[in-house]
Amino acid sequence: MLQVIRKLGSIQFDPIAVAGRNHDLMLHARVAAYEPAWCDGLYERRRIFETTNKALSFIPADEFPWYRVNAGRKGPRFHAAALTDNAAVAEQVLERIRAEGPLSSADFRPESGRTKDWFGLPENAVRSVLEAYTVAGVIGLARRDGNTRYYDVVERLLPAELLAQEVPEREQLRHKQLSRHRAHGLLGAGGAGGTFARIANPDVRRELHEELVELGALVPVEVEGMRGKRFVVAEELAQLQAPPEARPPSVAFIAPFDSLLWDTTLLTKLFDFDFVWEGFFKPEKRRWGYYVLPVLFGDRLVGRIEPRIDREARRVDVLGLWWEEGFAPRRAAGFVDAMRDALDAYLRFTGADRFDWPSHLAAQRRLFAA
Repeated sequence: MLQVIRKLGSIQFDPIAVAGRNHDLMLHARVAAYEPAWCDGLYERRRIFETTNKALSFIPADEFPWYRVNAGRKGPRFHAAALTDNAAVAEQVLERIRAEGPLSSADFRPESGRTKDWFGLPENAVRSVLEAYTVAGVIGLARRDGNTRYYDVVERLLPAELLAQEVPEREQLRHKQLSRHRAHGLLGAGGAGGTFARIANPDVRRELHEELVELGALVPVEVEGMRGKRFVVAEELAQLQAPPEARPPSVAFIAPFDSLLWDTTLLTKLFDFDFVWEGFFKPEKRRWGYYVLPVLFGDRLVGRIEPRIDREARRVDVLGLWWEEGFAPRRAAGFVDAMRDALDAYLRFTGADRFDWPSHLAAQRRLFAA
């Protein structure tokens, strides 16, 4: 798991768990027989640490010095205002955490956490202060209880020698920009959408990119059929140039926030796959569903599946299954067996003991039933 996280630079945490949490799904797609408790164990032992890297993410804990300069999810202006405009609340929060150990926002009196209007949006003051202190590197996440976050001072979470390590700000920014190239593998200079969000302003990001190329950390490549250059992390160039390894065909279900899916233009050009996360869409506007996982078969994205975990019933409901135009599961060599294996692995991953298929997918159920 640590090898995967280092290779990708970081993996995004997202609390939505209807089909499995995003970081768990990313690891499940890459680590054989993966179980969510494994990542939780790394987190509890402080082998990984939670910080903002494009989004809320897990990074290897020993890379913490490269993430001290942190704009957070809402930007430096918001977090600075949270501390200065709520100085009394901020002082109380920090004093109690230092004295009592890990606390959540729910551990503070309602009047301390009153809602205030922050730049046009209502925001709980205690939660804002906790996030601002986290961005500043004063506190960090000690643990989660479901989606409740417990914070402690960072000196109780990480070794003193790690906290004493100082990395120049410019080097930190380069490291973060390189990590996002690492996560995707084939980004253009400007990234895609919010790929490089919250690192620095666009002019600085362009300078950082030029520095990474000059240092040899990024190597420009051309992709047939695409305009402009793409950039590969230097140590992965040999892998790109090597002939593909002969492997049995396999299927993986890809999380909606997996870094593989960041660049939708590349997905369309290389995989002929149209991807958008429809969670923000009204139900009537969705083509597929709320939390849909692309289906990867070998080096092809061949369809989408929408599983929904019913933990109380220990069941996975298959709400939908869609194949890409021109893909026929029965005619694709090795696909049916690989899909069965993927479904069995997903069932073990969720802790459920059976699938429930709707009547309109009865033919699919018969095809993939063990």
